[in-house]
Amino acid sequence: MGFNEKVQAYLVAKYYQQFSQRFGSRGEAAFIHATRFYAEQRGRRMAQRAIRDGRNLSMNTYLCYGEWVNTEEIKATGRANHATVLATTPDYIKQITICPWHDQFVEMGLPRAGLLYCSCVDTAICLGFNPELDYRVPQNLGTADCCYHIAANANAGPGPFKKDPKGLRSFEYHCAHSYWTFRRVAQAIFQAEGTQAADQVLAEFTADYGPEMAQALERYRNTDFDDCDSGL
Repeated sequence: MGFNEKVQAYLVAKYYQQFSQRFGSRGEAAFIHATRFYAEQRGRRMAQRAIRDGRNLSMNTYLCYGEWVNTEEIKATGRANHATVLATTPDYIKQITICPWHDQFVEMGLPRAGLLYCSCVDTAICLGFNPELDYRVPQNLGTADCCYHIAANANAGPGPFKKDPKGLRSFEYHCAHSYWTFRRVAQAIFQAEGTQAADQVLAEFTADYGPEMAQALERYRNTDFDDCDSGL
């Protein structure tokens, strides 16, 4: 197994587990803060690339500058992210019925991690991209049979919304981004105890996925995840 969507969800879930067990309600608040911090970095990278290319920061542009596509490994399982666009004008509305991140949270017995993560991650990505866009996720698979993503009055147009390959990043990169950003937030909030929590996440990751994948994460220790060219 290589890096993929479920591996990223594993790391996120392990942070939720460490935060909630060690710090209680403060841990949940830190988890939400870390999720938003991570997501806004993604959105800012997308905006940087779009501005470089002379594009306006519209919903149409946002939909073309995402950083991931379904991995072949997860597609082979039949559980790749499945989204249907229900409307593009005036509101952009997307429905998601299958999600490997959700699958992983449930398999780990940590559905609340998924509920909290999915309630704010996409909203925060869009906020980082352009805070003037009104992007909401009123429900997700944590409590319902599908997710709805709604960008009010976005007027995205008919598409096609094909992602620019220059902006795509590997799931090794995305997993490292999750690990290191959550770690830095943990250290900022909880100091030495936060470092201990992050070290435990890495130890459990190493036990479950092996030292080679753990070493791959380590290589991103000094990466500037605010830089749109990081990961190239």
